[in-house]
Amino acid sequence: MDAADNAAPLLSRTPSAQLPHGKAPEPFLRPLMALGTVARLTNPSLWDAITTAILRQVVRAAQARKVYRRWCAEHGRSVDTPAGPMAVPPDPRTVLRLPDEAFADAGAKFHRTALQAAATAYQHNHERWAAMSPDELVKALDEVPRIGPWTASAAAADYTGDFSVYPHGDLAVRTWARAASPTVILPDDERGFEARWRRWAPDRPQLHALTLFTLTWGTHARTQHNGGTAPRHP
Repeated sequence: MDAADNAAPLLSRTPSAQLPHGKAPEPFLRPLMALGTVARLTNPSLWDAITTAILRQVVRAAQARKVYRRWCAEHGRSVDTPAGPMAVPPDPRTVLRLPDEAFADAGAKFHRTALQAAATAYQHNHERWAAMSPDELVKALDEVPRIGPWTASAAAADYTGDFSVYPHGDLAVRTWARAASPTVILPDDERGFEARWRRWAPDRPQLHALTLFTLTWGTHARTQHNGGTAPRHP
């Protein structure tokens, strides 16, 4: 994939004090504050972050996770980790050599052209992209055909750990925001929701915290619903 395959991921910590107290309604913030400090491992591989975001296009999160695992298992390679062997996505060169049916067999037929375009662009730009700020990275990725602003923002947030650039009108954010505090009325449409979100968190650290805590709350809720005990952060 890239040199980050063997790099240790950075651990970022975001305290609940960074949430937009005094701007967002306290009933909404209360369940988020109960999380305390959110610790998240930043994705050390930009190519993995791009691949993950592309495979999340159009499909639901649960289906995207299945496709990602199958894509890695069938066409990627195994990497030894402290938790045991783990399959990682095929590198850009491998992606560009795969026949069309390989994408379909892995459940990624819809994503084929986006993965191929991203692989081509990554080979030419990955060193420059890796040195960019989160905002610059979003803009650069958005220029790749078939990537689009949602995918660019999701990949940049995953790689940089800065969730102020995450697509804040995303269905996952809207779903978990409503679930965390059902009594707080939020706009139904994506643009209206994002505008409200930014009014609640007008500065970058608060926007990062509000988004990260909401997604983390949802991950905890999903884990508990599935009978798990160990939370997994977004």
